[in-house]
Amino acid sequence: MTTQDAVPGDELLELLELLAEEASPTLLERWAQRLRREHTSVGILEHVDRARNLALRIRGSAARPQQRAAGMAALVDIARELALPHELGTLLKLITKRARLLLNLDMSWISLHSEDEDCSYVRAADGHASTITVGFRVPSDGGVGNEATRHCAPFWSSNYLSDDRFPHSGVIDEVVRAEKLCSILAVPLQDVSTSLGSLYVASRESRSFSTDEITLLSSLGELATVAIEKTRALDRTRAEVSELRTDTTEAVHTSQAMRRIYETHSALLDLVLRGESVHSLVTEAAEKLGGTLLVSDTVGNVLASTGDIPEIADFEHHWISTDVSEQHHPCQPITGVWSCPVAAGSEQFGTLVLRPNETPDEHELRLLRLVAQTVAMLLLIQRSTAVAEGQLREELFEDLLSSPWLSPQQHAERARRLSINLNEPHVIVVARPEGKGHGRAAGWASSYAARWSGLKSVRGDNVVLLLPGAEAGAVARSVSRELSELLGHPVTVGAAGPFSEPARLPDTYQEAMRCLDALTALGNTGHAAAAGELGFVGMLLSDNHDVDGFIRTTIGPVLDYDSAQSTELVRTLRAYFESGSSPTNAAEALHVHPNTVSRRLERVTTLLGPNWQHPERSLEIQLALRLQRTRHTLRGPEQPTSLTGHAGSGVR
Repeated sequence: MTTQDAVPGDELLELLELLAEEASPTLLERWAQRLRREHTSVGILEHVDRARNLALRIRGSAARPQQRAAGMAALVDIARELALPHELGTLLKLITKRARLLLNLDMSWISLHSEDEDCSYVRAADGHASTITVGFRVPSDGGVGNEATRHCAPFWSSNYLSDDRFPHSGVIDEVVRAEKLCSILAVPLQDVSTSLGSLYVASRESRSFSTDEITLLSSLGELATVAIEKTRALDRTRAEVSELRTDTTEAVHTSQAMRRIYETHSALLDLVLRGESVHSLVTEAAEKLGGTLLVSDTVGNVLASTGDIPEIADFEHHWISTDVSEQHHPCQPITGVWSCPVAAGSEQFGTLVLRPNETPDEHELRLLRLVAQTVAMLLLIQRSTAVAEGQLREELFEDLLSSPWLSPQQHAERARRLSINLNEPHVIVVARPEGKGHGRAAGWASSYAARWSGLKSVRGDNVVLLLPGAEAGAVARSVSRELSELLGHPVTVGAAGPFSEPARLPDTYQEAMRCLDALTALGNTGHAAAAGELGFVGMLLSDNHDVDGFIRTTIGPVLDYDSAQSTELVRTLRAYFESGSSPTNAAEALHVHPNTVSRRLERVTTLLGPNWQHPERSLEIQLALRLQRTRHTLRGPEQPTSLTGHAGSGVR
């Protein structure tokens, strides 16, 4: 090169000044263009181009440390940002956004390996993506991501679709083609022993990734791996803390519930030990359970309740009662109603029924079971007490039936000590089971007598009850119904009374026995009746032969009508029966018109009922008419007829 071909020294000094001032590549290019215009020598122009290129290289070498420093500063800022607590989804979005901005590229995304499948799924993406979206499945048979994971190092391609250095996947190629991507760089996300996935950046232009860019993205990948692991660990910790908090809350709730159950059970046991009634126990329990409680015995009789439970009104007892089992767990036989057996061991005393105000939880059902056990304990204690007291009661009843040498006053005093007032109306009931179960009937009789403040005795196959009341027939049918349901077969029951004098008890018992025998003789086995309900048969069986009572029961309304209206219905009835139930013949005997007899008989039908002419009823009416005439004849006309006396005041 000659001196004439050299670049002038002044121009070189100007170039050096531009480099010293860190001029932009544009200014350096303007310097070269000006010299091209001023010089035409080929040698000078070649030197100008060479000087420009050297200047640009010098400037690039001087800017690289600044770019590296800027990249490291940006990476530090990203590290600070990733160190903050984030949800996993938010963290992944942040990483992809920072990766794209860090290298100033078009797109970035993160794929994480699936624990259950041999593939990865895109979990976050940034840039104008239409196909690479969250949930996109990345197959494991090709692509730069799989190469980066396999080599545990960054892997990039300046022209992805035409690069044959790695196996391709048709699915990934379609996505790259749809997004019009060209250059792709992937770095693995992995810790010491586990590969989490890959971080990708991509450009739609062909470019080569510099060492600084690969280093920056690798560093970001390492930071991202730590942040993802930390976030996952934090999520697991949060889940465990939440689970512990839930367990703690449940434990506190269970502890409080168990404490409430313990306190309620203790209060109920205190009531039992104080000798309170079943009603007091049920009332206390209903308040704690929040609902209506009812206790019934094994045949459905209500022992105590705090209110009505309409849901069980139309259901038979056996649908509500539960079978005795080893667990004795509550069950729900009807919607909105819970029941639990009141049982001790294998013996069931009855059923506890609850209609709660709100649906009970497991703790309230456990309390219901404890209430049932407490009620069973109380009933067991009451039965044990009743057995001890029952012996005294049975001894008293036996003495009343078969110890005439004791005075009525002595009997009354002994009864008073057992809270029985024999001066009040009582009836005697004799029940005979028509089948097996005499021992069970005796046990039931003890409970029944205690329930109604009465006395019980067993004589042979018969159960004898002394019960307060004035309607012997109603009491007999109640005993028959309940005992028959318990035993499962008919029970014949005879009753007599009422009486209110201890001295009359043995005679009343004999009358009840004769009533029982009469029911058998008349073919009414399995039925229940009182002596007074057997018509003239009952009168004959009775010790006092209550003629007045028989007449009053049979034709009393007719006698009262004649007395009040001064009519002759009784005389018409006599003539009617004496003439063979012929109204015409009766009219001739009475010397009246047949229509008169018909009207009188219609009045009799109104007074005695439509079945007064049935054979059995007709026989009793005729007997009553004869007894009334005989009694009137014996007393004489000067003694007025009286049918208002008490039982036992009639003529014997």
